[in-house]
Amino acid sequence: MHKYVIMGVQGCGKGTQAKMLAETLDLVHISVGDIFRWLIKNHTKLGAQVKRIVASGNLVGDDVVEPIVRRRLNEHDWNYGFILDGFPRSVSQAGFFLESYDIDAVIHIQVPDAVVSERVLSRRLCSQCGLDYNLISHRPEVENVCDVCGGQLVSRPDDTPEALAERLKDYHEKTKPVLELFRRKELVLDIDGTRPPHEVQQDIRSQLGVSV
Repeated sequence: MHKYVIMGVQGCGKGTQAKMLAETLDLVHISVGDIFRWLIKNHTKLGAQVKRIVASGNLVGDDVVEPIVRRRLNEHDWNYGFILDGFPRSVSQAGFFLESYDIDAVIHIQVPDAVVSERVLSRRLCSQCGLDYNLISHRPEVENVCDVCGGQLVSRPDDTPEALAERLKDYHEKTKPVLELFRRKELVLDIDGTRPPHEVQQDIRSQLGVSV
């Protein structure tokens, strides 16, 4: 059984890499961001709270995130392991996580803020089916129209220059001590995320000792 955490600022490509690795190793990909988006899309009370927080450019607090992650992991549908994307994001969250689970590695994808900004501000989301697009790497055949369902493509509410700048600042301030904690446990693998996705994935698998 493999249990991994994947870390990196929003827009670094960690979701894509997590899905690729999960498919290879038959892991369950647990994305906190996907859980939040489901809550918002289904107009839950918690979703409304999350929506207000992310729209202001802030990270969702420990008091909201921890119960969500606990509940998801307690489903125990990860027979061969999991790769957790979007958690932990604070020292207290990391402490809870290390006490509860025997982690094999923390995959840290590194991308400069300027590259992150370009990627994030180019993201689009189908307003009907939720399919992700990126105007740099995954453009629709017809401008602003989903290839699958014909829905209108829109920017995510929190993908604005102002909100992104606040998220980057918040991320670096809160994530540095988390990475330091994991480094002391010798769990961190640093990955250059500026390369094409398949090259990034090859590096991850090589450092994990997984056959490519």
